[in-house]
Amino acid sequence: MMSDPRKKNRPNQPRTGLLLLTACVIIGVFFAFRSPLHAFYWFSGLGFGYVLQKSRFCFTAGFRDPHLLGSTIITQSVLIALGLTTIGFTIIKYAYVLLSLPIPGMDYIHPIGIYTLLGGILFGVGMVVAGGCASGVLMRVGDGFLIQMVVLLFFVIGSLLGVRDLPWWKSGFSLVENGIFLPDLFGWPLALGIQLFVLALLYRFAKNWEEKKMNE
Repeated sequence: MMSDPRKKNRPNQPRTGLLLLTACVIIGVFFAFRSPLHAFYWFSGLGFGYVLQKSRFCFTAGFRDPHLLGSTIITQSVLIALGLTTIGFTIIKYAYVLLSLPIPGMDYIHPIGIYTLLGGILFGVGMVVAGGCASGVLMRVGDGFLIQMVVLLFFVIGSLLGVRDLPWWKSGFSLVENGIFLPDLFGWPLALGIQLFVLALLYRFAKNWEEKKMNE
């Protein structure tokens, strides 16, 4: 009986893994002495990367699979994750309001314009063609996929060009200068309810879509 040629004995693999794990811990400790926040980022990134790699969780598949395969399992998972993070971040941000402290993350509310739509379309098409979004590309680079290394290179180049040209887009093509923050428009409870309601509708639509495709 012939063995699978893809399964090779790698006696050095456990040793290499142990060395990499030790290096990751040492780097994390180094960050901790310089900045606990950077150490948190480091270990969180390692943890998220491990979970993504082992679970094969991919945001791209959440948008691609319903059209190509008819499956919305990952889409439903993404929507559940968005719902949970919506509740969590609402609690954190509202706690700052109760303490009369500046709300964290407000710097990420940007103007909205035609470039928002164009960027979304370009990114959506690009991540399906490339086979991954930002996290998916990084995960597959770690897996050793050469094509994803090329994708990562152009991802970085595109990001740099985007940062350079963003002020020009904002200055001439913005429709909502100050962006939209739902709690400012509806209050915190209603804003949370609206977002969860929309996510629930999308979740129901995803399940119906899968049932329809599976019955065809």
